[in-house]
Amino acid sequence: MKAVFFALLLTVPAAAQDAPKPPLAQLPRSVDGLPIGAIPKQELPQTGCATFLWTATQTRTLVAMLTADPARIRFAPDGKLTDLVRTGQNGPGDFGFLAHTDYAGGDLKVTVEMAIVRRGDLTQGALTDGATLTFTREGGDSVIVPVIGIIGCAS
Repeated sequence: MKAVFFALLLTVPAAAQDAPKPPLAQLPRSVDGLPIGAIPKQELPQTGCATFLWTATQTRTLVAMLTADPARIRFAPDGKLTDLVRTGQNGPGDFGFLAHTDYAGGDLKVTVEMAIVRRGDLTQGALTDGATLTFTREGGDSVIVPVIGIIGCAS
């Protein structure tokens, strides 16, 4: 009897490790009534720069992260975490980002327009002020989200 009980004890942890993992927390589908959800905490890339954008509405919520290399945006339209690739950019810029940048994938198009402002108290980065994130679904309306942000770069 002791051997059977001991064998069961040894198998329980292994079975528990194979148990399905709980699903990730659901992202909010909307921030301040906009059809864009918050994204989870994002890490600065190991190399290069990233821009982190928060809503400039009632609730300051992280809604997008742009990376310079690879050139992409991560955001959550209707609460679904989505990555799109950069398709074009123009205007003045810094840190691998320009004033006007376009992203696309599937039925989505996104445009980010931002002013990049260097400040003496920020090292390896800058602020983005006066920014907008505009996204459009093919055949649908465009939504313009006012945003503010910060650019950070890994050394």
